[in-house]
Amino acid sequence: MPAPMIDDFELKAAQRIRQETDQDFARQKIAGLDGTLHQKLGRASHRVAIEGVLLPATAVADLKTLQEKATRGDEVSFTADITTALSVQKMVIESFRAEQQVGPAGQVVYRIVLAESPPLPPPAEVSSFGGLDDFGAGALGFDPGALEGVLDDVAGAAGSIMDAADAALDAVDQLKSLANLGDLASVGNPLKPVVDQAGAIKELGGKLRGLEGTVRGITG
Repeated sequence: MPAPMIDDFELKAAQRIRQETDQDFARQKIAGLDGTLHQKLGRASHRVAIEGVLLPATAVADLKTLQEKATRGDEVSFTADITTALSVQKMVIESFRAEQQVGPAGQVVYRIVLAESPPLPPPAEVSSFGGLDDFGAGALGFDPGALEGVLDDVAGAAGSIMDAADAALDAVDQLKSLANLGDLASVGNPLKPVVDQAGAIKELGGKLRGLEGTVRGITG
């Protein structure tokens, strides 16, 4: 039986290899049903646990190699007879333990646990706008070009509203100037309530301009 391999490193004195596969089920209790319905959500990663010893002639170098692989945490390839029927492309070293027996000829024993690291499903990367280009036009139920037209309409409507608001504010300014001539701004002036309301209208105009900036920021 060939020795298991992690990348190009051969585990020559592996003594025990255990492979585990666990399914991921959601338990659903159905009224009137004896037993529990198990809804399959997928499968957990295949896991492989290896126990063995490092040969004395190369124990120090082999221990360093395994420690470095475990420390980096990079994906590794793993081949062994026990995974022949499994479709495993890459794995990661979940844990690594080494134990050295005390003495002049102390033997180093180790235990490695590897877990399957499957590739991400496409699209693995998305653009900053959510990756619409990766899905293709209309894949999400709308045409991105039509959305741009709607945004243009919104921007145009916002501009028309602000033009009308600017014209109204100009009229308010003229009215305030008329009401403030001489002592016409006194309490008995019939235009005094208009002057007071003009201040509120001016404040509203400032909020409208802020809204226009927000809309133009959205629509570009």
